[in-house]
Amino acid sequence: MSRNQNTAEEEAGAIDLTPMLDVVFIMLIFFIVTATFIKEPGVDVLKPEATQAELKATSILVAIKDNDEIWIAKEKVDERQVKLTLERLYAENPKGWLVIQPDKKASIEKIALIADAARKIGIEKVSVATEKS
Repeated sequence: MSRNQNTAEEEAGAIDLTPMLDVVFIMLIFFIVTATFIKEPGVDVLKPEATQAELKATSILVAIKDNDEIWIAKEKVDERQVKLTLERLYAENPKGWLVIQPDKKASIEKIALIADAARKIGIEKVSVATEKS
């Protein structure tokens, strides 16, 4: 009989971790669901002004700084690697589209280079981000 009493006392004194695990999993699910999945190019640029500007959710953001540096997915990319980088990102999300965010002082040649590379790999939706004037 003393054996049964010891087991009952041990169970009464034991800590049940099941509710704590439930709370941890619920918090994990909460943070996963509420996390923002906004993609950023990695640098801030001063966008040129336009009479019509619209920016929707995108899958690929390309930034061109005022010194014509190209940034894709928070990494500086050499202009010879633009097409390869865009191919890799487009393969991850083939239904996505491309937004080019040029600085006001960026050269039009860099914008054309990126747009041309996007068209060659099959990205049909290409737009240039501007500030609404």
